[in-house]
Amino acid sequence: MIQNWKERFSEDCKNFEGYPIGKTLKLLSDPEIISLAGGLPSPDVFQKSGLRNAVTKILGPETIDRVMQYSAIPGESSLIHAVMNFLKRDGINVCEDNVLITTSGQHGLDLAGRLFLNPGDLVMVDRPTFAGAFVAFGLNRPEYIGVDIEDDGSNVNAFRQKLEEIKKSEGKFPKFIYVVPDFQNPTGITMSLEKREKLLDLSYEYDIPVIEDSPYRDLRYKGEMIPSIFSLDQKREGTNVIGLYTFSKIFCPGMRVGFNIGPAEVIKKMCNIKEGNILNTPKLNQDICCAFLNDMGLEEHLEKSRNYYREKLNLFLETMDQYFPPETGVSWTKPEGGLFLWATLPKHIDTDELFYEAIKYKVAFVAGWQFYGEDPSTNNMRINFSYCSKDQLEEAVKRLSKCIKEQL
Repeated sequence: MIQNWKERFSEDCKNFEGYPIGKTLKLLSDPEIISLAGGLPSPDVFQKSGLRNAVTKILGPETIDRVMQYSAIPGESSLIHAVMNFLKRDGINVCEDNVLITTSGQHGLDLAGRLFLNPGDLVMVDRPTFAGAFVAFGLNRPEYIGVDIEDDGSNVNAFRQKLEEIKKSEGKFPKFIYVVPDFQNPTGITMSLEKREKLLDLSYEYDIPVIEDSPYRDLRYKGEMIPSIFSLDQKREGTNVIGLYTFSKIFCPGMRVGFNIGPAEVIKKMCNIKEGNILNTPKLNQDICCAFLNDMGLEEHLEKSRNYYREKLNLFLETMDQYFPPETGVSWTKPEGGLFLWATLPKHIDTDELFYEAIKYKVAFVAGWQFYGEDPSTNNMRINFSYCSKDQLEEAVKRLSKCIKEQL
């Protein structure tokens, strides 16, 4: 009988622990707990009737056989063309060879990691950044070069300093720079136009690709839309940026559909990997997403979503001001969009320990250490404001305030 299964696991999997946030959410089964932890969009903005109508049409007698069969590995041509039109709204022009349909944004991250990373390779990231990226890349066992994010996005000057240090030591450069420039998860920070241009300059100078993760780009509630890094790269006739997108935040996460865009050579290799890991994305889900883009009043839906989340964000920020006055030493970001904000507590408070205290007060968040590739900060938390009702948001802040003031 096998006594030690771990010794039989691959080197890549032996110490791989998966998604820590998923383990956190398992602790929140108590219905009295108000959870600010998950990254859940609100069901209040789901297009339920549109979905029902689309499914009825898609599962009609003339189409149901195709829906129930295997489909094209790169993605359904109809969805790819709908995606191409969707991107034109944002100043991005691609052809079929530049698009790969993925089974969620997380799948898109996994494809990027598998394509570029060998054990020990370097990845340059913000501190903090999306925890799911560390999970996706983690199976390839890279090392991270992290730089503390600033109020207007990535500290590109510090990125450059790090690269110069590597150059002088004749070390290997990062395989890519990973950023979430719009309403970053977890901080809600948006990268300025100036920094996007400087990041491209850096990418060209050191010949390092940029992976631009864009789950929240269409969820801007105030301020002016800033051009995507991908579109800025195209204006320079460059091919240095790979874009990752998902329908999870702008439509619904249950579809598990997204798409990657990039140079044809990159997309082809990602498709080869997809052939080996999941083969094809379910056609039914793709057809529903195609209907979402073409037939469900996309712009009206996005405007409704923005208005809905804007009210929640404003209420949440007002309530935070009320219950966390300056003398508490608690500060937080004030995002212009997205689903999250980032709170910083006095240094002596470990939010991993605080999480378990907060559960006693029937409120939950995500401890900030989970968003670092190395040397994590321990006095931060990610807060989601999109899912709970307005009354729950106010009550959650009250409970969190009582819990934190007790620690102070």
